[in-house]
Amino acid sequence: MVQSTSTDRRFEKMTREPVEGLICSLAVPTIISMLITSIYNMADTFFVSRISTSASGAVGVAFSLMAIIQAIGFTFGTGAGNYISRLLGQKDRSTAAKVAATGFFSVFGLGVLLSLLGLTNLNALTYALGSTKTIAPYAKDYLRFILIGAPYMASSLTLNNLLRYQGSAYYAMLGIGFGGVLNIILDPIFIFVLDMGIGGAALATIISQFISFIILLRNCSVGGNIRIQFKNFSPCWAIYKEIFRGGLPSFYRQALASTAMINLNFAAGAFGDAAVAAMSIVARVSQFAVSAVLGFGQGFQPVCCFNYGAQQYKRVLKAFWFTVKTAALVLLAIATGGLVFAPKIIALFRREDMAVIITGSQALRYQALALTLSAFIIPANMLLQTIGKGLRASLVAISRQGLFFIPAILYLPRRFGLLGVQISQPLADVLTFFVAVLMVWGVLQELKAKQKRVEGYTVCQEQVPRATFCKR
Repeated sequence: MVQSTSTDRRFEKMTREPVEGLICSLAVPTIISMLITSIYNMADTFFVSRISTSASGAVGVAFSLMAIIQAIGFTFGTGAGNYISRLLGQKDRSTAAKVAATGFFSVFGLGVLLSLLGLTNLNALTYALGSTKTIAPYAKDYLRFILIGAPYMASSLTLNNLLRYQGSAYYAMLGIGFGGVLNIILDPIFIFVLDMGIGGAALATIISQFISFIILLRNCSVGGNIRIQFKNFSPCWAIYKEIFRGGLPSFYRQALASTAMINLNFAAGAFGDAAVAAMSIVARVSQFAVSAVLGFGQGFQPVCCFNYGAQQYKRVLKAFWFTVKTAALVLLAIATGGLVFAPKIIALFRREDMAVIITGSQALRYQALALTLSAFIIPANMLLQTIGKGLRASLVAISRQGLFFIPAILYLPRRFGLLGVQISQPLADVLTFFVAVLMVWGVLQELKAKQKRVEGYTVCQEQVPRATFCKR
């Protein structure tokens, strides 16, 4: 009875409260989580860069593997979370519990498999991720620890999304946030005090991720959230089909991000370790820039899910445009700062190497010119993914890194040299913006039409006797 009351109260909150305040209340914890995550990613880069330029490049190589781990975690996390949120909007908690358990235990098993394959083929993996001979020794030290932590790193991302899609962003923040802060504290201790070098940075990461995992798993049992229980594990096609429909766009996006980073490492490697280090720093700074928008968008997603499941399409549209406008203002301010202070930002990481500063600041400025476009791309992709438009969402997801960036990074450096490396991502962002507009515009019109039908049916019900069949 208590659980039912809590579920009903959450349903009323998600479908009745003003969407602006609701999104902001859900977004604040996710923004904090995203910012902390981005900060500790940058902290790794910052402290490792103190070792050497080659060590700094190794972080970029390891980032490719971490993107693969994220692809697995986000696929099951967003897919299962998306489906759970719609089920809760329909008040079907028992099926939601099966989806949560299936998503969690599936991703943990895949993480174990990735760990075993990676550790037994570490040397080949290091070079396959785009390492140079001088970067490889550092990269191996980093990758070894990351692979050990792969199962619970991927599972943490899944748990984080399961909590967010239930409207429990605060509980998700506690796990991710605590782990991120701990990572920042442990980095300098392991790298410098204990003299573990780049391996210390990776060890700090997996310890912090494990703590996050424990907290997130525990938080799934409180606050009316769905508890993860093995008895609910139901590996059947009906559930996996819905998980993949909502999660594959995330998989495409993250897997292509890994592939893109590998290609970027190879392309930049032709111009030396300084170029690899510079582009690695720019990637981390850019990730930090969009983290607030991603966090805000993650506040939008559960609102979108619940209201779409409850046929409150007007609220879905209102929430979408509020998210786009807010994100545009934030990214415009960040992009302006990037244009003005690019050299100083890059120098924070590797002030001893002028080649890194020159290459990185130019790349960061090009990226800043296209940054604001993400204010539409990200919410558009989230909307399509959240309401089950898997094909359209997947197309937007693969556009940025797959359709546009990878061809650009393979061709432009041959044509324009280092400039080609620096402009590949901004060019891909511009082209992705146009794809996002094409994919989402028809869906927005469809949502408007559905809302009119719902409103028309409601009016019809009010105007005729209950026993009369009314069809519009």
